[in-house]
Amino acid sequence: MTKYELLWEDHFDVDGPVNPDIWNVDVGGSGFGNNEDQFYTNRPENIYCKDSILHIVGRKEDFEHRHYTSAKITTFGKKSISYGKIEVRAKLPKGKGTWPAIWMLGESIRSGAGWPRCGEIDIMENVGRNPEEMHFSLHSEMYNHKINTHQTYFETVPGILDDFQVFSLIWEENFITFMINDKEYVTFKKGEDGRDTTESGWPYIPPYFLIINFAIGGNWGGKIDDSIFPQEFLIDYVKVYERV
Repeated sequence: MTKYELLWEDHFDVDGPVNPDIWNVDVGGSGFGNNEDQFYTNRPENIYCKDSILHIVGRKEDFEHRHYTSAKITTFGKKSISYGKIEVRAKLPKGKGTWPAIWMLGESIRSGAGWPRCGEIDIMENVGRNPEEMHFSLHSEMYNHKINTHQTYFETVPGILDDFQVFSLIWEENFITFMINDKEYVTFKKGEDGRDTTESGWPYIPPYFLIINFAIGGNWGGKIDDSIFPQEFLIDYVKVYERV
């Protein structure tokens, strides 16, 4: 049985901004290829640490050219992710239009590969119109949601929004397993169902970087219920393990 050893972790235990040695706070409101409705800011109104919890706050407010604000953090250029295990303990926001996500992209996206050639691993996605439905997906150049060929799985998990849950991923060369609270929900295997095994079909080769964000609306988030705001995406900790 493969064993994993803790490589780094963040418990967000300093009140104020996130640790700049680990996280970038992205700023912008381009829609990010999904026609998302939020503007990501680095303001304390949208992102802050308090009582060992990271708060990512979605708000209904006019900001720049958008009518909602939120926040997004990444480890790009600060903490690369390789084969091993990733755990994020989080409590999800509620309401129509919310779209929280914990995911990873290949670092090659910043060096010319672009999306989806770089590869995307979605550790957890949830859209508020289907409140207890958890989604786990992989996107590659050959298999991605734009052409409706991506490897994906979803399942309704009753009560998932009521408290903190541990969303985790085991990432190996030939398979990727998605779990909640140590329960395995799906494993995608390299080459399964006759899929392409080149980097066009399986680009899940390190280094990757971690992303945590709270999107609002967009192509998938859908219609927004303005009465729900503000909503918070709460992160208790992030732990990244390497294989022993």
